[in-house]
Amino acid sequence: MSLFKGSGVALITPFDEQLNINYDVLEQLINFHIKNETDAIIVCGTTAESATLSLKEKKDLMKFVVEKTNKKIPVIAGTGSNNTQASIELSIYAQSIGADGLLVVSPYYNKPTQKGIIAHYEAIAKAVDIPIILYNVPGRTASNIEVDTVLKLTEIKNIIGIKEASGDLNQVEKLSKLCPLDFDIYSGNDDQTQTILKMGGKGVISVTANIIPKDIHETAILLKDDKYLKPLHDVMFIESNPVPVKAALNYLGFHVGNTRLPLVDLDDEHHQLLIQILNDFGLKENLYENFN
Repeated sequence: MSLFKGSGVALITPFDEQLNINYDVLEQLINFHIKNETDAIIVCGTTAESATLSLKEKKDLMKFVVEKTNKKIPVIAGTGSNNTQASIELSIYAQSIGADGLLVVSPYYNKPTQKGIIAHYEAIAKAVDIPIILYNVPGRTASNIEVDTVLKLTEIKNIIGIKEASGDLNQVEKLSKLCPLDFDIYSGNDDQTQTILKMGGKGVISVTANIIPKDIHETAILLKDDKYLKPLHDVMFIESNPVPVKAALNYLGFHVGNTRLPLVDLDDEHHQLLIQILNDFGLKENLYENFN
């Protein structure tokens, strides 16, 4: 049961000057992605600054995005936590308001064993009926979801895929060979998307899609050569995500505001490099200012 094929945007959370969620801009962003053929919206993920969102904010965000997309494209809610019970409760809520699926990061900070990771996902999957995508990002969680662990989890009916952001292409290749054919692999690193697609991946959950959604959709669906996008992918991670991508969206005319602490604005040197690369791609200041 695939949730989507192609480009799922890891949507940022826009804030106003008081760092409250800016729902007017959020609606603009949703419409922007629908118009530009983004294949799914992922809300409350890493790029959404989920670590700094309150539980109420997460619930309000999920509900708003589900309502405004109105089933035009799938909405996948980030409900992961290092507290299994908290993840279960948020997953149940996401299902209740009509989310199409869940993206669940492996537990961070606690550093569970592989047995603990399996138990964590089993408990969440048992509590809901909608599809779950595992999220493996060892650079942020301090633990890897190993291949044997993923294989064990594929036995659970509603665990249907994995967002692979380990950066280990050998691991991705093993997954593509050993996992069931109906288990979907999504690239979690923009710059590895084409390689993972050629291994049998279903698509990408993308940061860069926030600013060039149609390009990412086309490269993910049509397997178009995306080498020309590498400088843009690289600059999106010149500092901690989502600092660069929010700076880019502000420059392009979507007033998404700043990041919340402990993330701070781009260094001046990095900001100038970001602008240079955006301009090199024809992405000019206020390009999307009048988008509606």
